[in-house]
Amino acid sequence: MTDIVRTIRSGLRPGLSAFTSLVALAACGGANTATIPSEPDTLSLIRERGELIILTLAGPTSYIEGSGAASGYEVDLANAFASELGVSARFRVEASIPELLEALEAGEGHIAAAGLTQTTGRAERLAFAPAYKAVTEQLVCRRGGPSPTRRDGLAGTDIQVLEGSSYEETLIALQAQHPDISWDSAPGGSAMPLLAAVDEGDIACTVSDSHLVDFARRRHPELVVAQNLTGEQSLAWAYDARVEGLDSALASWFAQAHSSGLLEALDETWFGQFGDYDYVDIARFVRRVDDRLPRYRRWFEDAAEDVPFEWELLAAQAYQESHWDPDAVSATGVRGLMMLTLSTAERVGIDDRTDPRQSIRGGAAYLDDLYARVPDGVTGEDRLWFALAAYNVGMGHMYDARRLAERLGRNKDSWDDLAATLPLLSDPEHYSTLRYGYARGHEPVRYVEKIREYRAMLAAQDI
Repeated sequence: MTDIVRTIRSGLRPGLSAFTSLVALAACGGANTATIPSEPDTLSLIRERGELIILTLAGPTSYIEGSGAASGYEVDLANAFASELGVSARFRVEASIPELLEALEAGEGHIAAAGLTQTTGRAERLAFAPAYKAVTEQLVCRRGGPSPTRRDGLAGTDIQVLEGSSYEETLIALQAQHPDISWDSAPGGSAMPLLAAVDEGDIACTVSDSHLVDFARRRHPELVVAQNLTGEQSLAWAYDARVEGLDSALASWFAQAHSSGLLEALDETWFGQFGDYDYVDIARFVRRVDDRLPRYRRWFEDAAEDVPFEWELLAAQAYQESHWDPDAVSATGVRGLMMLTLSTAERVGIDDRTDPRQSIRGGAAYLDDLYARVPDGVTGEDRLWFALAAYNVGMGHMYDARRLAERLGRNKDSWDDLAATLPLLSDPEHYSTLRYGYARGHEPVRYVEKIREYRAMLAAQDI
C-alpha cells in the first residue's frame, strides 16, 4: 500500500473529505497555466521537472476550485498518482469536453482526468489508462413533467446534453433505431448545470452519468431517473501516448490502486456517504437548508473553530438530532438543537439547552470530549463515527460493542465491524454477558449513517 493510501486512511482530522491531508501534501493549488514542452515528454523528464500536467473539467465530481487547494474526485485521484511518481500535479481546467480532448491531442497536457467515458469513438482518437469506475448513462427529467420510460418515448421530448459528450454518442446510436429522437447540445464541462436546468423546468430532460445523478438529486430532489440509456460503461483517464513510459506507469499504478483499496476509499469519500434515495427526507432537508439553517449557520461555524470538526458535520448532527428545531424535546427529557441531557449540559457548561447558540457550543464540546475518549487504536474517520455513535448510545455501550466484536473475531477498531456488532446489544444472548447490558444497538448505526448523508448533502448544496 502506498504512503498516500496510508495518509488517506489514517487522517488526523475528520472532514468532508478524507483526503484533505492528501491534497495538502500533493496538490499545487488551483488551475494554472502550465509550461508546455515543444517535444513529447518522457516519464523521466516529468520526474526531473517535478510536474505532471493534468487537463480537467470543472464539476462537483471532478475539479472544485476552493479558497485553498482544489478538491474533487479526479483531483484526489490525480494527486495520488502524481505523488507516486514523486511529482506535483498541476491542473489546467478546460471549458468543454471537445477543448479538453483537443488539448490532450495537441500535447498540452499529460493526462485528461475528467470522468471521461471510454467510448469506441474516443478510443480511436486517444489512448486510455485502465478503467477506474463503472457508470450508467441515465435520462433525467423533472418530477411531474415529461418523463419517458421507453426508448420510443424519447421522440418529441425536449432533451439537452453536453456538447461532445459520450451522451451525444449514445443518442446518435439510439437515433439509428428511432429516427425521430432529437436533442440540443450545450457547451460545458459538467452535466450539473443541465441537471439544475431540468430541476428549474427550463428543459425537460438531460442525460448524465449515474454517479453524478445520484449526487445531483441530493441537491435537486425533484429530479427523477426516467430510464437507463446504456448498460455499465467504464470511466478512464485519457493520456498522451507519446510520453515514453507513461503507459506502463499508469497500468502499474491503477492495478495497485485497485488492489490497495485506494479506489474503494475514494468512492466511499465522494459517493459512499449517500444512502438509499428517500425523496421525502431529502426534499424536507433541502427545504430546511433554505428556511432554517441560515439562522444557525454562523454558530455552527463559530463552534467548529474550537473542535476538530467542520461546521457541516456539526450541522448535520444537529439536523439528525432535532431537524434544527431549538425547542425540540424527547420523551426522555433531552432537548434543544443538539438534544442534550441535563447532566451533559451541566458537564459542558450550558445553562439553557433551548438557547441555539449554547446548544450548538455544548453539543460540539461534548462530541469533542467523546472523540478524545475513543481508544487510540481507532483512527481516521472511524474515530469520528465511533464518537458520534457514543453521542447517541453512550460510551459504555460502545466499549461493550468493542468487547463483543473481539469475542466474535471482528476488528474492534473498525467502524464497519462495530456497525455489524452494535445491533447484537439488543440480543439477550449477548447483552446479558456485557457490563452495560441492553441497548437499542441498531439506532447508533442508523444515526451515523444519516449524519454522514446529511453532511455530504450539505457539501453538495455549496458546490
